[in-house]
Amino acid sequence: MMKGPSANWLEVFPGVRRHRLLATDQSYLMEVALEAGSTVPVHQHPQEQISYVVRGRLRFQSGDTITEAGPGEAVAVPGNTPHAVWALEDALVIDTFVPPRAEYLAADGD
Repeated sequence: MMKGPSANWLEVFPGVRRHRLLATDQSYLMEVALEAGSTVPVHQHPQEQISYVVRGRLRFQSGDTITEAGPGEAVAVPGNTPHAVWALEDALVIDTFVPPRAEYLAADGD
């Protein structure tokens, strides 16, 4: 399976939207646009996640560790680790999930 960009941006949380860039049998790559002040609440999933900040500044919590990241920086979250994100500025992030998130593929609607 290989799927290119999804047709639409989907709101995940208030002020947080996502758009699939590419999905394969092994990974899922998406853009995430976050408005300043928005939050991705604490959650966890079995997939490993790598978040690369294209622009803006974010505060990440991964387990008990809190870090900030800006343009050109990346954060890795091991699978099954509780994590959250706070947008300190308007931001654009590229997230990669390994393996793919089936619920995201289903919600993409294409």
